[in-house]
Amino acid sequence: MPAQLSGGQQQRVAIARALASSPQIILFDEPTSALDPEMIGEVLQVMKTLAHSGITMVVVTHEMQFAREIADRVVFIDGGDILEVAPPAEFFARPQHARTRRFLQKVLDPLHQESEA
Repeated sequence: MPAQLSGGQQQRVAIARALASSPQIILFDEPTSALDPEMIGEVLQVMKTLAHSGITMVVVTHEMQFAREIADRVVFIDGGDILEVAPPAEFFARPQHARTRRFLQKVLDPLHQESEA
């Protein structure tokens, strides 16, 4: 049966399975990384519903728009080091660390990147 489910359906089943034990915290490690682009929105919508329900979520993601809308706090980690911790509005508008600024430029505006020569 699992082989018959789409990637998005499999992720939703995994989330439901995690919720069955009524956890206080759920960890999501790149929950959309293996999904087809058309399925990403479905999984993010389930996670958005969870966020609004009050459950604590720790999410490792490159989905920056999702992080901007849902997160209470954004933690930027590079090479195992925590470089920045900030509320989303501050993180995206006024990143303090140069590495954070480079990352955001690349993921938010990939067509207008500075040369790293």
